[in-house]
Amino acid sequence: MAHPRFPNLTVLDHPLIQHKLSLLRDRRTTTRDFTGLVGEIAMLMAYEVTKDLPLEPVVVETPLERMTGAQVAGKKLVLVPILRAGLGMVDGIRQLVPSARVGHIGLYRDEATLQPVHYYFKIPKDGEGRDFLVLDPMLATGGSAAAACTALKEAGAQRVRLLSLVAAPAGVQHLLDTHPDVPVVAAALDRELNAHGYILPGLGDAGDRLFGTR
Repeated sequence: MAHPRFPNLTVLDHPLIQHKLSLLRDRRTTTRDFTGLVGEIAMLMAYEVTKDLPLEPVVVETPLERMTGAQVAGKKLVLVPILRAGLGMVDGIRQLVPSARVGHIGLYRDEATLQPVHYYFKIPKDGEGRDFLVLDPMLATGGSAAAACTALKEAGAQRVRLLSLVAAPAGVQHLLDTHPDVPVVAAALDRELNAHGYILPGLGDAGDRLFGTR
């Protein structure tokens, strides 16, 4: 549902998403289970996010007769995980949309300034007309997400959306201030950031928990 405070934010309150998110937050959850849960939640979120994709008619032959069905119109989705934590969301979505292209944006947050630093950028060359889904499990300060959206737009992307598992008000506000045309879809809007820029209550460092480096 749309959030009353942020016009560009939709918080998904589906029971399965909320159930899996609670398991994801638990500090006792193993790396294997954490990785599986991230993929499952991403798949459920993608189901909701793609419900407005345009359709076009297509003629198919069933075992009994010819009929007119429907298929997604135009160019397909491009998933753009912000390295490295965003990688955990890719496989879950591709199970639902196997034809999706995958780009990559390498950003890390400077621990002193909390500002994003670019180190890698690669997306499909025929990006115009495609729908880009930026994958960033934790929308904390919003700096990395905003930088990723800026880079995509400069490369010609016209339709960009952001998928996050957990967002902080400061991050949503920053993205709204810099990219008011970019919708944000999250499984939860948490309370605040701590002094180190981590979301509270959050789920810890998503990258460390995904790859077992915590």
